[in-house]
Amino acid sequence: MDIKQLQYFLAVTEQMNFSKAAEKLHISQPSLSNAIKKLEQEIGSPLLERTTRNLQLTEAGELLYERAKVILKNMEVLKIEMDEVIVQGTSEITIGIMESIKHWLPQVITEYKKEYPQMMIHLVDILGSKRVTKSLKSYKTHLIITNQIMNDDELEVKCLYEERLVAVLPLNHPLAEKDKLTIADLSDVPFIISKEGFQTRHDILDAFEKAGNNINIQFEIERFETAVSLVRENLGVTILPENYLKGPTAKTIVQKEIDCPNLRRNVYLVYLKNRHLPFAIRQLLTDIMHFF
Repeated sequence: MDIKQLQYFLAVTEQMNFSKAAEKLHISQPSLSNAIKKLEQEIGSPLLERTTRNLQLTEAGELLYERAKVILKNMEVLKIEMDEVIVQGTSEITIGIMESIKHWLPQVITEYKKEYPQMMIHLVDILGSKRVTKSLKSYKTHLIITNQIMNDDELEVKCLYEERLVAVLPLNHPLAEKDKLTIADLSDVPFIISKEGFQTRHDILDAFEKAGNNINIQFEIERFETAVSLVRENLGVTILPENYLKGPTAKTIVQKEIDCPNLRRNVYLVYLKNRHLPFAIRQLLTDIMHFF
């Protein structure tokens, strides 16, 4: 039994059709059929029950299918990790990020590049818990900085810091005159909020529900930049992380503290527990955690 045989068997199982599987594998159907027959002979048991209409896995076939998926996945992972160590060395790192870390991550990278000037750093937007999990487990990213609450035994999650969520208003908004706002102040105004699947949306809706106030959602967005643009045009108000609003953005809008202890969030550093990370990448993990 070898890797190619397992790949052929998985293709047939997933297609449940020799012709389609052969086409996907770019081999002839007779060659594929012979390969599966040889595998069955080596194992000493039929793996597929063949009828005139369809294929069905035998008990041995079901067992092999589940184990083969794990073996081939581990082989893919091993190739990626060996490429990083042998082919690429420690020359590249891919970091999943969110918008609100723009005020501090460049500072960490500046210091890191003094020690590792040859490192190519790829920064990619990863928003939403499903995307975080998929990106890490598919080895698309080495680490991700997120506010998503991740409950997955395969992930290592380190809390970096906590930050407030604050109200964001147009410069001439009537509520801009108040020192501090309440949830009730924001209940009737047109509201801009993140789409389903974002932790910030969940936190905001939870705060409104606990306060017993309705929320008048008029816009759903994916990026905070879009929310700020809509606020500037006087199309509504929103609630965003205070750290996102640092720098030039702060001069174009009004931000107000909200009298609500629930409107806070944590920012996490997340990576795969069992993934091999070269020393240079582990050093960046350490640098990020030491920054706080």
